[in-house]
Order: sequence, then structure tokens, then C-alpha cells
Amino acid sequence: MSNKRSASIKRETKETQISVEIDLDGQGEGSFDIGVPFLEHMLDQIARHGMFDLNIKAKGDLAIDAHHTVEDVGITLGQALSEALGDKKGIRRYGHAYVPLDEALSRVVLDCSGRPGLEYHAEYPRARVGEFDIDLLSEFFQGFVNHAQVTLHIDNIRGRNAHHIAETIFKAFGRALRMAVEEDPRMHGIMPSTKGSL
Repeated sequence: MSNKRSASIKRETKETQISVEIDLDGQGEGSFDIGVPFLEHMLDQIARHGMFDLNIKAKGDLAIDAHHTVEDVGITLGQALSEALGDKKGIRRYGHAYVPLDEALSRVVLDCSGRPGLEYHAEYPRARVGEFDIDLLSEFFQGFVNHAQVTLHIDNIRGRNAHHIAETIFKAFGRALRMAVEEDPRMHGIMPSTKGSL
């Protein structure tokens, strides 16, 4: 991984042990060993569409349920992003994307603002995709924004298939995040804020 805009974070609690490696200037390669296949599939969308190299390993109390693992992966990914971005000088800061998948369409807009905030608006036609509790997706994004210090708006505009809805959200998230963290050649070394810090 690149030494320039990359990070390696480990988080250990009594409930989970998580490690995340991220390279913001990668090739879209993802490697996941989490024990939650649907989450791994969604994280692969972030890597591929964000063009991040992402390596995530997790051991959690899955015998209880996937809640702690999913939330803590979001937390650790947020911490890794924050470290990889550093002082945020020269980045675009804002990102947005619309992504369709068959009948589903979602929009994600985000701001690397230094202020955590989540607006998550998605209704799913069923509570589970396979064994995965679909409610945990909002817990993932809440953990992420709290520790990445970003403002994140997620809107599913339409959709009838729960898998399609979730996948459009994660693909759009990857693409919006890619846009936001890209280095803007016109902002070289400049803080993208009138306050002077983010």
C-alpha cells in the first residue's frame, strides 16, 4: 500500500477484534475476512467503486448476532479514513453519486467536514437479505461517520429488491467518497474551508 494516503488501524474490545488497512490511491482491490458474507459483499463495492485498496479482518461475537461486528467494522473503517486523509489539505472535500441497479436507485452525498452527521433514508421490503439483518446497515454508517468525522446523506430513491437497494447505496457511497477524497490539482496544499481547518 501507498505510504502517502494510507492507514492501518486495529480496534479490540471484548466483543470484536478488527483490523483495517486502506489506501485511498489504490486500484480498487478488496480483501475481507469478517464472517458476515453480505457485509463483505457490500464492502467490496466500496473498494471497487471508490478505487480504494481495502483489507479488513474481523473476529466478533457472531454467535450472538452480527450487530457488534458490523458496527465496529464501520467504526474502524472511519478511523482508518480519518488517519489516511491527514489534515485534508488539497482534497475536493465534497462528493456525490447516483447509482442504479435494475429497479433500484440511490443517491449519496457527503462532506469531509470534520463534523459527524448521518441522514439515512432507506426502506427495505424485507428485514433480511439471506441471514443478514438489513437494519445493521444504518449501524455501519453511523459508526463510520462518528469516527471519520464526515457528514453523510444517504437516500434510496426507489427500489423493490432489498439486495438491490443496499448495493446501490454502497456503490454510490464508494463513488461519492472517492470524489470527496480526491486530490484537487487546483487546491494543492490548500485547506478546502474558509475556517482554515476541517
